[in-house]
Amino acid sequence: MSRQRLRVVSPPARQEVAIYARVSSDQQAERHTIDSQLSELNARASEDGHRVRDEMLFIDNGHSGASLVRPALERLRDVVSLSALDRLYVHSPDRLPSSDHSIKLRLTEPLVSLARSYAHQVLLLEEFARAGVEVVFLNRPIGSSPEDNLLLQLQGMFAEYERARTLERSRRGKRHRAQAGAVSVLSRAPYGYHYVTREAGGGAARYVVDEDAASIVRKIFVWVGQERLTLAAVCRRLHANYIPSPSGKAHWSRAMVHTLLLNPAYAGQAVFGRRQCLPWQAPLHPPRGHGGLPKKPFRQVPAPPGQHISIPVPAIVDEALFASAAERLEENRKRNRERLAGVQYLLRGLLVCQKCGYGFTGHHHRGQWRYYRCCGTDGSRFHGERRCNARLVAVEPLDEAVWAEVRRLLEDPVRVLAEYQRRLDATQPTRAGTRRGRPPTGQNARRDWTAHRQLRWRIDREGRV
Repeated sequence: MSRQRLRVVSPPARQEVAIYARVSSDQQAERHTIDSQLSELNARASEDGHRVRDEMLFIDNGHSGASLVRPALERLRDVVSLSALDRLYVHSPDRLPSSDHSIKLRLTEPLVSLARSYAHQVLLLEEFARAGVEVVFLNRPIGSSPEDNLLLQLQGMFAEYERARTLERSRRGKRHRAQAGAVSVLSRAPYGYHYVTREAGGGAARYVVDEDAASIVRKIFVWVGQERLTLAAVCRRLHANYIPSPSGKAHWSRAMVHTLLLNPAYAGQAVFGRRQCLPWQAPLHPPRGHGGLPKKPFRQVPAPPGQHISIPVPAIVDEALFASAAERLEENRKRNRERLAGVQYLLRGLLVCQKCGYGFTGHHHRGQWRYYRCCGTDGSRFHGERRCNARLVAVEPLDEAVWAEVRRLLEDPVRVLAEYQRRLDATQPTRAGTRRGRPPTGQNARRDWTAHRQLRWRIDREGRV
């Protein structure tokens, strides 16, 4: 008689589930519209029998979907690259206007939360698929058949096309209204004016002079254009007279005064199209207190004068005084350029003070000696108060020491690769049970893994970088 054997079956492993949610503007973030997304996504995960841990909630508040540079999305992609995720829930909020085009635009909903660009959508979905992550769209389930994949691609292309068409219509419409002299395209008024909306102005928006603020603007132009004061002296005089800044602070900044003096609206000609948007570029040294990741994937720079459109508005100062102030600013700029001509600093923007955290800048003392100086020791930056007592650092010895160390590292590529691997491992979150034995990658190094392997191959074959 054969003996019956019992086989113990292990319970199925619990799936790792994550949620990604995003709103594209600060106003939506302030209205807490993302809370409704999270509640619906958590409810859907509970219906499927999953519980989402707090550390698996990836939320981008006020970040545009036109860029992949988003803090929460970056962390999500790092988790996916570790094969530490099984299912991802993404919500598609209905943010489209109700109009005659609502039926046609409804195709664009499922991917708006994930990305607006069709290329970005394909990139993310393929990246998630390679890692074995199932993406669940709350509003419209997507299957895995060829027809479903085709529908998903069509949705992405429609979303990108509709966004580009809307932006172009908005740009052309604003430019046409600006050429007709409509103040409504400027949206808000500079310091010294009140903006009257079209509803309050009887169908036409306009600027109304605020006499209290306008008197301060006139004083600033007189101080610079006639009394020839510097920007720092203007800031000190405003503070001495207890005049608050446009933002309500006790101190005025030199940049704020400089922007005010160059605004042609005070001479009666507001300009539409003074700035243009360009793709964002990472700075050499992130500003103090900022992580370096912007909420919007663009930066504003001055536009060419040929794109400017003048719109008549009430003048606060006459054209002669405005031109005199602009001439004074140009003289100061040229004098500063002549003073710094030929002076170079190898480590400018790369040194950080250990005491206060501010950066070091070049300082040409009396035209003879060059030093690196902590910005916290410059009293003119902080309204006469120093925030640091760090000493000056001579330029030549420090530059020579740093350059010698850089040359020594470049001559030893094996050491460079070892340090690269150490930092790559140090930025890696440890998680037991990582599946499929994939090599760990950090947030910044994950996308450079191919370059890392090529570097190792060159070192093994040629012994150099």
